[in-house]
Amino acid sequence: MAETEGKFDFAIDRGGTFTDVFARLPDGRERVLKLLSRDPQNYKDAPTEGIRRVLEEETGQPFPREQPVETSLIGWIRMGTTVATNALLEREGERTALLVTKGFKDLLHIGTQARPKLFDLEVSVPDVLYEEVIEVDERIILRQDGCQLPRKDPKRSTGDSLEVWKELDLAQVEKDLRGVLSRGITSLAVLLLHSYTWSDHEKAVGALARSLGFTQVSLSSEVMPMVRAVPRGYTVCADAYLTPKIHQYLKGFTSGFKGGLKDVDVLFMQSDGGLTPMEHFCGSRAILSGPAGGVVGYAITSYSQMENKPVIGFDMGGTSTDVSRYAGHYEHVFEASTAGVTLQAPQLDINTVAAGGGSRLFFRSGMFVVGPESAGAHPGPACYRKGGPLTVTDANLALGRLLPSFFPKIFGPGENEPLSMEETMKHFNYLTEEINLFFTLPNSPEMSVEEVAMGFIRVANEAMCRPIRALTQAKGHDTSQHVLACFGGAGGQHACAIARALGMKTVFIHKYSGVLSAYGLALADVVEEVQEPCSLKYAQHCFSELDRRVEQLSKRCHDTLCARGFSSSQITTEVFLHLRYEGTDCALMITAAGHPSSSQSCRAGDFHSAFTERYLKEFGFTILDRPIVVDDIRVRGCGKSGIKSIIYNIHKPIVYLWEELPCGHSIQGPAIIIDKNSTILVEPCCEARLTEGGDVCLTVGSDPHCALGTELNTVQLSIFSHRFMSIAEQMGRVLQRTSISTNIKERLDFSCAVFGPDGGLVSNAPHIPVHLGAMQETVQYQIKSLGSKLREGDVILSNHPCAGGSHLPDLTVITPVFRKGVSGAVFFVASRGHHADIGGITPGSMPPHSTSLQQEGAVFMSFKIVTRGVFQEEAVTEALMAPAKYPDCSGTRNLHDNLSDLRAQVAANQRGSQLVGELIESYGLDVVQAYMGYIQSNAELAVRDMLRDFARCRRQQTGLLEVESEDFMDDGTPIRLRVQINEEQGSAVFDFTGTGTEVLGNCNAPRAITLSALIYCLRCMVGQDIPLNQGCLAPIKVIIPPGSILQPSQNAAVVGGNVLTSQRVVDVIFRAFEMCAASQGCMNNISFGSEKIGYYETVAGGAGAGPSWNGRSGVHSHMTNTRITDPEILEKRYPVILEQFSLRPGSGGKGKYCGGDGVIRKLFFPQPLLWGEDGAAGLNLLHRADGRLLNLGAKTSVSLEPGDMFCLYTPGGGGFGREDDTNSKPQKRRRLNETFLERGSVFEYRMAQEGV
Repeated sequence: MAETEGKFDFAIDRGGTFTDVFARLPDGRERVLKLLSRDPQNYKDAPTEGIRRVLEEETGQPFPREQPVETSLIGWIRMGTTVATNALLEREGERTALLVTKGFKDLLHIGTQARPKLFDLEVSVPDVLYEEVIEVDERIILRQDGCQLPRKDPKRSTGDSLEVWKELDLAQVEKDLRGVLSRGITSLAVLLLHSYTWSDHEKAVGALARSLGFTQVSLSSEVMPMVRAVPRGYTVCADAYLTPKIHQYLKGFTSGFKGGLKDVDVLFMQSDGGLTPMEHFCGSRAILSGPAGGVVGYAITSYSQMENKPVIGFDMGGTSTDVSRYAGHYEHVFEASTAGVTLQAPQLDINTVAAGGGSRLFFRSGMFVVGPESAGAHPGPACYRKGGPLTVTDANLALGRLLPSFFPKIFGPGENEPLSMEETMKHFNYLTEEINLFFTLPNSPEMSVEEVAMGFIRVANEAMCRPIRALTQAKGHDTSQHVLACFGGAGGQHACAIARALGMKTVFIHKYSGVLSAYGLALADVVEEVQEPCSLKYAQHCFSELDRRVEQLSKRCHDTLCARGFSSSQITTEVFLHLRYEGTDCALMITAAGHPSSSQSCRAGDFHSAFTERYLKEFGFTILDRPIVVDDIRVRGCGKSGIKSIIYNIHKPIVYLWEELPCGHSIQGPAIIIDKNSTILVEPCCEARLTEGGDVCLTVGSDPHCALGTELNTVQLSIFSHRFMSIAEQMGRVLQRTSISTNIKERLDFSCAVFGPDGGLVSNAPHIPVHLGAMQETVQYQIKSLGSKLREGDVILSNHPCAGGSHLPDLTVITPVFRKGVSGAVFFVASRGHHADIGGITPGSMPPHSTSLQQEGAVFMSFKIVTRGVFQEEAVTEALMAPAKYPDCSGTRNLHDNLSDLRAQVAANQRGSQLVGELIESYGLDVVQAYMGYIQSNAELAVRDMLRDFARCRRQQTGLLEVESEDFMDDGTPIRLRVQINEEQGSAVFDFTGTGTEVLGNCNAPRAITLSALIYCLRCMVGQDIPLNQGCLAPIKVIIPPGSILQPSQNAAVVGGNVLTSQRVVDVIFRAFEMCAASQGCMNNISFGSEKIGYYETVAGGAGAGPSWNGRSGVHSHMTNTRITDPEILEKRYPVILEQFSLRPGSGGKGKYCGGDGVIRKLFFPQPLLWGEDGAAGLNLLHRADGRLLNLGAKTSVSLEPGDMFCLYTPGGGGFGREDDTNSKPQKRRRLNETFLERGSVFEYRMAQEGV
């Protein structure tokens, strides 16, 4: 890169509200500037205006605003921008068409088929980005060794063997493309199945489209050549949708300069933390352009290479907070969601959580709640003088942590007034009065405004701590062994409290913390990345091919950076391999840094050692003798071009204060430190020092102990709610890390929970609907069954339906928590995980035609799996093999995974027991148990309020306080419900008397299933986030007749009750309360396999409509939220070809609001399979290879021959209201930025867990 000495260099972060400018002047001085991103009365473009002001003020020469800026004095410009993110949020991208393989026109509408918010009856999913779809009658398939159909000439690419089953008809494609062009659409996204490995068809379509006049053509094989059609499809659509908008912005930006910045080096920040030339900046790589600069900034300025102390980045802005981690290298993810769009591209792992300065404050059912709703930039917090609500910013202002005199006068309708303390205090006075009225207990002290404001700050801090713990502990790191690097306008006010809560001792705040994203751009490198798929084993016989391809990709990176003006000495390349154990889905992007090559490795490094070392750290084990597969090869080239930043040792006592304070000066808290861009709060027992570089280093002392009594403190109630939930979450992370099976480690089919001494649920996370209330029944059964026989060191295993089980593969492990000096358990912790096989008559232990419990696998009632600390391996092995003694049954078919996962569940419980013990050490047993009761009472209160509101409305409409409903199973078995509500008490009796008797098949549902369905329905009807615990059922009396399908006998088959009957129970409850129409009413279970392989899936249908909404099409509803296997993964790993996966038009019910449509899923089998089955569905057809068409009915098991095709037509959802009362007004589409949108690996983990 050319030197720019004697010129002005600019690094600019254009955010949604403010634009930050960092300028390096010709004499070496540095300047920072902050201005509004949009101020049309004064300037057209904020970055241009920032450059103009600096040039004018520093040179003393006029640079007229109305004329293009002279560029002779500019060396380089580096920018990060939210243009792409805003266009995605606002859905204001280019009009786009999607061209996709025939049979998959609705693939991106269905997506993973999981709904984003588990308890929202109105399934609200962001719109797809394309306006029209063209289906192309072409097909590439992966060649399968067992295929017994005629073979075609194979194609080879990236290690896969392929066949062209259907050639591309370019003449028809041209006709379709011309039609799209005629309707004014000029941007095209192309997604053809398996194009990641063989791109000829996509390239032919791309060349044709460009020749016809499409101005933007994005090919999925070029944008991101990685397996998995759905995220690749979202990514290519985002590229086609956003890139023209970026080019439009760049055209406007460059027009503000003479010559269009032709002779100026202009670079833009990409989502992966690297810079790229302006002409290569594209939509799919631009989403995190703004936040990425901040990560680079704190990474380079805060990380001490001498001590290798890892850093947590904490960027608290107006709407949200960004959390990330740096430990010597940038942590990337390769698939993450933003604004409802999953992007498959390298991006920094930046976790956005709902707790920014603009997060709203609520008091709900006796609990302080912060967010996730945000006041946004408009109207903003109450103190902005625009009629906004109370926010975290207002709480800081009320406590004197923000000083209005230090803020510019840019508030109010005329944007010329200071922050308003009066508005803030007026709102807080109202809220404080409401809180004090709620707690009208004798001798109960009233809270002051300051106490209320401080309470919300503490709750906000605890909410921000949870994702930081999750981010670090998920990868096996100790949170307390990190430095907290704080930046962003609001972060300094919370840094000490956050660090103290997490056990951190040091906080680092750079002198440019208020504009660190812009400063990071000045420090960043230019990056060129290339990646290609690979299907090779990481083994000696493949190393020569791996070396050849790595060398080829490295040369491409090097040549590209050389062409951009870098010398070879400025260029470094780093090789990554995307590795996984064969037979698993858990792939890690691995660098061999620190693992030099040897004779047993490829030339780029010892990736085997690097992979096993990281796998062991993240997951707690390795899989010996299992081959390692290379999914992708990635090379990242860096051209070193950033300005140099001096790194100071942040642990020396030579730390802190800003402008007027000399280096080395120290301040003891409490104190406030302010500069023009940020405010720092130094809390009591903390010390702030100014480093020699002008940065602030905070040393965090321990919190002075304040004794907490057993009486209710409403602020502590919210904090304890977070603490209990955090225990359950951390248990889940340990279970996921240490388990070995695909079901638990990768599908995340488990739940962890904390229970009180009576077995009542305290906290349950993450939320799998069918587990919600069931585990409480299991724990309470063990208390009744074993009672005083339980000793410290004992752990219980149970799965029997009569002991609170759901179905047998769900194994529950329960650990009592004891306290010295206390007789009996003081708490219980438990984990429930779905084991892939526990024996029975079919592989997978989910038989379609079981008639007794013994046919479904191993049974545990109250089995001590650990006795006095000793794992009972021999006894549990014998129990898992016991089903073999029954006719046609087998013992478990995967004993190794069963034992490994059971040990993982025991380890997760041990972690939960440890965390409960630490909580008791901090507060005392009586206090912890008291707040456990308060949290349960809080959930009870929310349910009682909901029942009272419903009863009042019902009484006014009908004069009755009783509702009832009825529905039927496929065999005619009725499910009847009568609900009697007591309006005064806010209680209800749910009476299922009249429900049909136990059935001979397996659709019987244990009592625990009905309770889980009931808790799910109550949470949906409450309509707000409440603790899901025992309190939800406290106002409810449930009557279920013994011997019915909802409370069958001890040996009844139950596997279908979990996946089918549970859905009918939910529909019956919602029908009684008139909440919404029935959804598809089942889970559409399909499985197929042979003696060697087995596959199981649940398939989406239509969601029911409601009083004000149409039902969503092609989505899972209620008691399931399972993600569907991606089409390319399905065909890559199983002997099947997916011919069609699309919506089933017209299958949704009609009404004022229409039900959602079901889906069509056609599976073609090229080789024989021994068994297959599916659950109750709208229509199940089998096309035999000999031409026969068979209707399979609702539930069956058949043998499949080569050439057979199974067609599943799933049900739609019911309509709501009379059809003649048509909904003439189209529903208003909600803007995505009206609701908070999280992102990052912690968010993706939670979505994956809720998508089980």
